[in-house]
Amino acid sequence: MTHPRQQHQYRLPRAAATPAPASLPPEGLPGLDPALSRLVEAEEPGAGIRTWHLLDNGPLLASHGITPVGTVLCVHGNPTWSYLWRSLVTQATDAATRGEEAWRVIAVDQLEMGFSERTGTVRPLARRVADLGDLTEALGLAGPVVTFGHDWGGVVSLGWAIDHPDLLAGVLLLNTAVHQPEDAAIPAPLRLALQGGVLGTATVTTSAFLDTTLALAHPPLSAAVKRAYRAPYRGAARRGGIGAFVADIPVGPGSASTPELDRIASGIRDLDVPALLLWGPTDPIFSDRYLDDLLDRLPGADVHRFEGAGHLVAEDVDYAAAALTWLADRGPVAAPSTPVPEKDTSDRATAPGLGGGGYQPLWHYLDEFRESDDIALVDMAPGRGAAPVTVSWRELSTRVRRLAAGLYQIGVRSGDRVSLLVPPGADLTAVLYACVRIGAVVVVADAGLGLRGLTRAVRGARPDHVIGATPGLFAARALGWPGQKISAVTLARPLARLLDVSFTLAELESLGAEEGLPPEPTATDTAAVLFTSGSTGPAKGVVYTNGQLAAVSQALRAQYGVGPGTGLVAGFAPFALLGPALGARSVTPDMDVTSPKTLTATAVAAAVAAIDASVVFLSPAALTNVVATAGDLAPADWASLAGVRSFLSAGAPVAEPLLAAAARLMPGATAHTPYGMTEGLLMTDITLEGIRAASGELHRAPSRALTDAANRLSETGQPDTDVETAATPGGVCVGCPTGTTRIRISALDDRGAATGALSEAIGVTGEIVVSAPHVEDHYDRLWLTDRAARRGAIAGERWHRTGDVGHLDADGRLWVEGRLPHVIVTNAGVVTPVGPEQAIERIRATPRDAVTGDTRGRPAQGHAGVARAAVVGVGPVGTQQLVAVVETTPAARRVRLASSELAAAVRLASAAPIAAVLVVPNLPTDIRHNSKIDRSRLARWAGGVLSGGRMTRP
Repeated sequence: MTHPRQQHQYRLPRAAATPAPASLPPEGLPGLDPALSRLVEAEEPGAGIRTWHLLDNGPLLASHGITPVGTVLCVHGNPTWSYLWRSLVTQATDAATRGEEAWRVIAVDQLEMGFSERTGTVRPLARRVADLGDLTEALGLAGPVVTFGHDWGGVVSLGWAIDHPDLLAGVLLLNTAVHQPEDAAIPAPLRLALQGGVLGTATVTTSAFLDTTLALAHPPLSAAVKRAYRAPYRGAARRGGIGAFVADIPVGPGSASTPELDRIASGIRDLDVPALLLWGPTDPIFSDRYLDDLLDRLPGADVHRFEGAGHLVAEDVDYAAAALTWLADRGPVAAPSTPVPEKDTSDRATAPGLGGGGYQPLWHYLDEFRESDDIALVDMAPGRGAAPVTVSWRELSTRVRRLAAGLYQIGVRSGDRVSLLVPPGADLTAVLYACVRIGAVVVVADAGLGLRGLTRAVRGARPDHVIGATPGLFAARALGWPGQKISAVTLARPLARLLDVSFTLAELESLGAEEGLPPEPTATDTAAVLFTSGSTGPAKGVVYTNGQLAAVSQALRAQYGVGPGTGLVAGFAPFALLGPALGARSVTPDMDVTSPKTLTATAVAAAVAAIDASVVFLSPAALTNVVATAGDLAPADWASLAGVRSFLSAGAPVAEPLLAAAARLMPGATAHTPYGMTEGLLMTDITLEGIRAASGELHRAPSRALTDAANRLSETGQPDTDVETAATPGGVCVGCPTGTTRIRISALDDRGAATGALSEAIGVTGEIVVSAPHVEDHYDRLWLTDRAARRGAIAGERWHRTGDVGHLDADGRLWVEGRLPHVIVTNAGVVTPVGPEQAIERIRATPRDAVTGDTRGRPAQGHAGVARAAVVGVGPVGTQQLVAVVETTPAARRVRLASSELAAAVRLASAAPIAAVLVVPNLPTDIRHNSKIDRSRLARWAGGVLSGGRMTRP
């Protein structure tokens, strides 16, 4: 029996060796300009002239008198052809003719492939790399050249890059691989194709391999595009190159192309040019493990993972725009010998908390209080039926040091990623600080993301190690999550083997009991990847350095006086983890962290009493249930809550009535609602009194811009051209910037895009942009997203575009009016949703015998009150209609159109004209906060319902 790592002898059908001349593609292929196709002859040493087909915009640029700044050399894989690159050739040409940076794009058909010559000879990897060199020599190609490859074309392009350092200026890659780990099987689709009895049939005799590849597109390719991909491969005589390409895949040391693949894999480590990897993470062939390997070999590369994209990433997303944007960002093309410029870190060394004099590492108090028997933390719900667990500073410090040393003993090193799938509590706190202390990067994606979201997050972060409770380990096993597995609890041996567990936390503590610790990481070393809630799309990994996390704790300390001696109740996991960094004793209340609504008033009171807490932090969703269950409080509970001095609720807008109700539970506390996000946890702050003052000002002097514009539209039938942006008044006042935070606004244009320069202008609605030492470093493997978040930033400073929309008032307070993707563009102007929603939510139920107010005085039917509202836009941008979707009191049992009375009340309440009112039992919200309304989803749903779709729940 042949070992799977040994050389295979593959037999291809005789038709695979049939020679055929090169030709031009047929006309009419979608997206392909026939003028870009050309045939080029190149000499193959010892074999004569070979004829290549390629797409080349060089002659077209020359005809316009355009001199390109460089050449992008594109190499397809198997079984595609240069058609794969049509979008890049077209977009590059269009950009050049518009006067933008001009790039010549050459996309080749490899020999035996596409419309290039069928030579009838075997062309292993080394020959293909040499073939490409023969072609570029025949073209007289001069630098600078940026290579761009996909699939096995990625390997060929990298081979050319290594061999032509004098011409090379950069490397671009779509999904590909240069190394196959010895301990891992090659991808299943390739294993199947390589089977001796399958290879010829699947790749040459039939079009099965080609058809399977084309089926990997997301969304599916059109029939016309599929026909275009199949055009050069009609008939077995034309598909020999497909089979030969598969047969040449190196599957072990004995494979003919293994030495060349090893040469390329090793050689790219020495490439000193910028690189960009655009990746489809759902690729069943080149998964994220190959991305990890490439990033290990190209450590300075930029990378963007397109969630939902797969093997045919070039068909799934607009990769061409991303590539051209990246090239433009590099500025004038550097000479090949010029080193890659380092990324800007100009503000890291001097900003507070980022390595300047104020830096205090997260583990500072663990060292300072290591001999203290005072309480460090209390876990009120360590497990089903278990009593609360109390941990002293001495115990916590000792455990953290032992776990850190144990982790180091089993090979966890600085920069390794460790995914933490442990519920908030004593174990998670100890493990997190142990990892950070040795320089490992903690990956925190809470269970509130749901199984699908958590899987996406863990796979995207590609951890080297996973530390989990039993449910997390079961999920990791079932879903194939990567990384060495470490159990938070001791398991029976059969179960440990089943879950592939290598160590337990208890074993790590034992291993590290007598061991020292490695040197401390620095302020600029990466400390954590924290995932967002996923309320506005797939959860994003937010990267923080040690200095930036330290700056978060400094900001909290400065704003709220939380520090040594403070008791902190954290009903929101991130703040529970910051307790030791603040030197505060903290408590995690009894609740299901995946469902904030499970927190009760009695659980909060018990948590306060456990540590004599003076500060309480709860999420808005948790707060709602706490207020709702206040009737269960006993006299002792009320006495405990009376000792609270500061109360905070953030994560989503908090309505004044809810905050006021919570304040009545804690009458001695100042109620705050900070504004922030995962990318910057504390940006502004406002008290309940501040909210009331701002609300009073708003109601005394409301803007009438949108109302006036709407009235004129109604009267004349024409939009008011004098009103550029009819922004709805109102929004949620979130107060003034905290400490070192700066706030700017990027004004919206008439299409609802944030195109304005960063400004502090009063009353201008636009995207909220923030800067502070505790703003995140970057998004993980999301180069495009990170670039968008930095767009328009002040040179030399780190600013973050929040995606929220709002304005600044004359007192420097920030008002949040919604999310940028939820802005509505009507023919009367731009509408932000929060203002109309607030007005609608003030509607109260009317009794059935109320008088309508008409001259006949007939009794009305009455209507329900509005508990919560969402205003969304339906229709094309520019002529969108506003639709209000409401939850009512009492709650509706099914989806329906609002009664005429309720609809009339909604239209009367809103300054913006409402086209329709829909009633739902519940508005869709994010999982983590249970409070952020998914307006994008609602807009799609409302559009379907109003166009005749079924009245299903959104």
